[in-house]
Amino acid sequence: MAEEIVQDVKVIVFQLKNEEYAVPVTQVGSIEKMEHITRVPNTESFIKGVINMRGVVTPIVDLRSRLGLEETPVDDNTRIIIVDLDDTSIGLIVDAANDVVDIPVDKIEEAPQVIGAINVDYIDGVVKLEDRLVILLDLRKVLKFHEIEAIKSIEN
Repeated sequence: MAEEIVQDVKVIVFQLKNEEYAVPVTQVGSIEKMEHITRVPNTESFIKGVINMRGVVTPIVDLRSRLGLEETPVDDNTRIIIVDLDDTSIGLIVDAANDVVDIPVDKIEEAPQVIGAINVDYIDGVVKLEDRLVILLDLRKVLKFHEIEAIKSIEN
């Protein structure tokens, strides 16, 4: 049997409320400053609208709202993380984008049954980094298939 090689996962770490979350760098297209969002009627409450990102209409999701956290006012640290999911670019509003971190795969632990107010179904794992605890999100579970399809229809 071949020896298993432990690899690192490169992630973007961002903040929501007082917690740090992460998504794989491979899913991230860019990190942008907050800008004017055009509201789209008859969409889910967590879909804040669309922005024109370099000529591409990009739907914007308030990640706090989607995860059931209280919304907060936009400030200078607020960012939009543009992620690519199923051939669709989606902007995620986060409180701050902190840094890029390499996480050894063997340091990723299974998510405990309860993590604050966040539904554990959205969580891919938890990582302890020195004095930090980072929650890895599974974007395919954060945005369910029918929601991604609804978001795709906004783009057209």
